[in-house]
Amino acid sequence: MAFSGNCGIEININQKSEVRSQKPEEEIIGTLFSEELGLVIEYLPESEMEIVSELKKYNIPSQIIGKTLQEKQIKINLRTPYSALLTLLDEDMRVLRGIWEETSHQLNMLQTNPECVLEEKEAIYDRREPSYKITFTPEQTPEVIIKKKVKPPVAIIREEGSNGDREMTSAFYMAGFETWDVTMTDLMNDRITLAQFKGIAFVGGFSYADVLDSAKGWAGVIRFNKKLYEQFQKFYNRTDTFSLGICNGCQLMALLGWVPWQGIAGKFQPRFIHNKSGRLESRFATVKILESPSVMLKGMEGSILGVWVNHGEGFAHFPDEKTQKEVIDKKLAPVRYTDDSGEITEKYPFNPNGSPLGIASLCTPDGRHIAMMSHPERTFLKWQWAWMPENLKKNLKASPWLKMFQNAREWCEGK
Repeated sequence: MAFSGNCGIEININQKSEVRSQKPEEEIIGTLFSEELGLVIEYLPESEMEIVSELKKYNIPSQIIGKTLQEKQIKINLRTPYSALLTLLDEDMRVLRGIWEETSHQLNMLQTNPECVLEEKEAIYDRREPSYKITFTPEQTPEVIIKKKVKPPVAIIREEGSNGDREMTSAFYMAGFETWDVTMTDLMNDRITLAQFKGIAFVGGFSYADVLDSAKGWAGVIRFNKKLYEQFQKFYNRTDTFSLGICNGCQLMALLGWVPWQGIAGKFQPRFIHNKSGRLESRFATVKILESPSVMLKGMEGSILGVWVNHGEGFAHFPDEKTQKEVIDKKLAPVRYTDDSGEITEKYPFNPNGSPLGIASLCTPDGRHIAMMSHPERTFLKWQWAWMPENLKKNLKASPWLKMFQNAREWCEGK
């Protein structure tokens, strides 16, 4: 618990036997590593009486064994009936954690890019908590908007292997959209057309199990079907539409040439390729939202937020340095990975794929289309966050990521 909580602990165990033990550490081990059913509870000091009272009320045996320390030190003491505290362990938690994780580190050296593994070992040795920052006031969508009979329609588009459609549907619904579950087969068989929608969302997952490489199979379905390709192009070029691509959908939008803008020659088209680490990265990362033309990120500039990532191919690759420079100059890379200090970084594991300048997304100059490797739709509710500072847990009325989807609805209503 101390290792994962990045803190210290002081444990005080009362010796059970009246007989002086020749090996007191054995008694400590027997107590702390008991195979009986049980659990360890960490609580605020002011809650102790209430918790102990409840345990006694239901005849649940318990023992207060110590306290959490801000100082990153592990202390284990034995209180004996015949002498003062006997200190059996007093070590730096970070050193002990390094020993504990050494086996995993050595396995990682064999399975992952060693450069990234060594970077991670150094970066997490003495981590601090992420420096989240919210530059706006997150609010729940008013119920009157969600219950409207006429709402902007958005197509949640999925392909064989996609798995992010439920979260995406929920995020758009909770922002006040009329959500439609649309498969590529629906579009190919003319069961539905894009003409009726204000927005489309290409969801995350692993289309065709990534056997055809990330999103290339999905892109091929669109590119090599003339009728379907023209339908998507017509939607893209309408001035009253928006699109969002997440993860696999982000890779798709790049392969279709939808971001950062259309008309880039194929050999120079930015795209997302294998992570620098050489492995799939499933992490709760930290990103910063920069100023950009994106309609979905309006009013969120300057915020630093936690968000899920889950991809094997998220490295933003720019075959042409000129295109990369133009993207940066035009502010078309609005979401960037940051370290715990809130600084944009290329360092692993804070930047899970090694993208240059921490790039996690691309948007178009008119702001209507945006592709992101990270998953705001899996973080649009507060309880979905893997970690959140206590002050945000208490004071936030809604997850900051919900604003992305609310922005999209407000933009649609203004068109």
